[in-house]
This record gives sequence, C-alpha cells and structure tokens, in this order.
Amino acid sequence: MKKIATSPYIPTEIEIEEISENKAKIVAYPFESGFAITFAHPLRRLLLSSTVGYAPTALYIKGVSHEFDSVRGMFEDVAHFIINLKNIRFKIKSDEDIVELDYSFKGPKEIKGADLQNDQVEIITPDKYLATLNEDGSLNFTLIVQKGIGYIPSEDIREGLKEGFISLDAFFTPVRRAVYNIEKVLIEDNPNYEKIVFEIETDGQVTPIEAFKNALVVMYDQMAIFNKVLNLNIQPKIEHVDTKELNKLLRKIDDLELSVRSFNCLEKANIQYIGELALMSEQELKNLKNLGKKSLEEIKEVMSKEGYPIDQELPADMVKALSEKIKELKSKSSEEK
Repeated sequence: MKKIATSPYIPTEIEIEEISENKAKIVAYPFESGFAITFAHPLRRLLLSSTVGYAPTALYIKGVSHEFDSVRGMFEDVAHFIINLKNIRFKIKSDEDIVELDYSFKGPKEIKGADLQNDQVEIITPDKYLATLNEDGSLNFTLIVQKGIGYIPSEDIREGLKEGFISLDAFFTPVRRAVYNIEKVLIEDNPNYEKIVFEIETDGQVTPIEAFKNALVVMYDQMAIFNKVLNLNIQPKIEHVDTKELNKLLRKIDDLELSVRSFNCLEKANIQYIGELALMSEQELKNLKNLGKKSLEEIKEVMSKEGYPIDQELPADMVKALSEKIKELKSKSSEEK
C-alpha cells in the first residue's frame, strides 16, 4: 500500500552561487509539486518592490528656476542634466534616511559620478556621465538623497520642499533583475518534486544575497499579522546559512592536523567532521573515552584557530543545517561500506 503523506515535504537543500559582486544564483529544493511557484512568485515581487535603495529626490541649481532652464557654460540643459543625474546611483554611508549634499564645479570640466562622492555618500556608478562645463562655466547645486523602496513620482515629493528645489522622480529599487525557473527534481524515485532557481542582479547598492534576505524578512513580517489572532509561532526574522561556512565545517578532521593520539581518539568515537566538534560542548569532549587532558587542550586550541572555539554557540539555522548534513553524509558513507 502506498504511503500517504500527512504533511508537505520540507525543502532541505539550498545552493548559493555568487556569480559576481552584483549577480547571484540561489537554488532551493525539493518542494512538493506546485509549492515552488507558490513561494517563488511572491519572493520575486518582494525583491523588486521592497528592497531598500537610495535615490536623489530633489535638486537646487544656483541661478535656475525650473527644470526647463539652462546653465550658462554647461553643455546640457537642466532637463538633460536631471536625466543623467538619475542614472547615477548613490548610497548613504551613515544610518541617516536623508542627506543634503552641496557641490561646486568650475570649467573646463567633464563631471562624472565619481566627482559626487564625499564623506556622506558613496557613488556606486562612478563612471556615469553627468555634465560638461566649458572654460567659462560654473555649476553650483544642492542635491537631496533619500533612502526608500519602490518608485515615487516627483508629484509626491514636491510638497514641503525648500523654495527653488526641483522635485525628482525617485527610483529607489536597487534590484535590476529578479527571475526564477521551476525545474523538476527526482526524490526517492519520485520525479515530481520541484526546484526553484533564482537569478538576481542588483545595481551595487546592496548585494543580491542581501536583497534576497530582505525579501524573506519582509515576507515573514507580513505573515506575522496572523500571530495576533491565531497564536501562530511565525518568526519575523530568518537567518541565512552561509554556504561557504557550512562547507568549511563539513571538512574532515584530517584537515586539523591533530596529533596521532588525539586523532585516533576522535576516530574511535566516530567523529569525522570538524562541524561535529563545533557542535560539542567541552563537557561532551571530556566524556569521550580515552581523551586525555593534553588532547582536550590540543583540540580546543585548533578549533579556536579555525574560528569555532569549543562551547561557542552557533546560530540555530547553522546548527540545524550542519546536523542534517553530517547525518546525511554519515548515512551515505555507511551505505557505501
């Protein structure tokens, strides 16, 4: 008789490939049939709509009264200058949500994004062109840069601006591309399980991984409203398991270059991976058969050098992922024998 499931399969595998500084691929599986798109579609929407970015929202140019004006000695008119300005991506260095920046340039000069960097903001697109001044030209302007999400039209920004400031359409979203594919994956002779393959690209204000984590947190925060009435245990925050760190902990204990005595003691206790030591307390180590004081101190020393001192608590998600992976590897190793 076919076994009847009483709850959906819980995905166990996640793979993260950082293709470049601004591009990443995230793969998660296995999902029950139909579940992958249920999660993938809203996550894509949240990536594009809720990732925090920075954008110029208002501009004051000395001697200019409106956006269809011109600046003497500048090749571009003000409307063209604003278009170029919107292509330059800023990032506020502090925790402030809004900064006011003053700039002054004299010609002859070709002004690029890099010329706008200062103690308050980092310019993500330093090579982007802004304007050209001739030898008689000068340009003095003040720029307001804000932190936000999504897109805000200039009409919504105009109210409350200082006199002489021109409001700008604000494109905050730093995610330039977010797509996903749903692929079939074979699990226990069943070919109907699914895999989500996300491809994310940002403009550099945030990394793709940071954007993905933010989308997950926003999703959890939105669902948390149901806690109030239904008493659910939905957690509003999620910790990301660093794949590189996980792989580091899944190395064999051979890599620790322990003394023969210490190594043999661990081997007899069926401890094969560095992560197993990271999960153990000092008392658990002391309880290992034939592990002397000298060996204990040696293991504590090498684990500290690895960055995982004995008795240091690992994040809950890392403990879960590490425990499951070690169990899987040991089970596979036993079957092969």
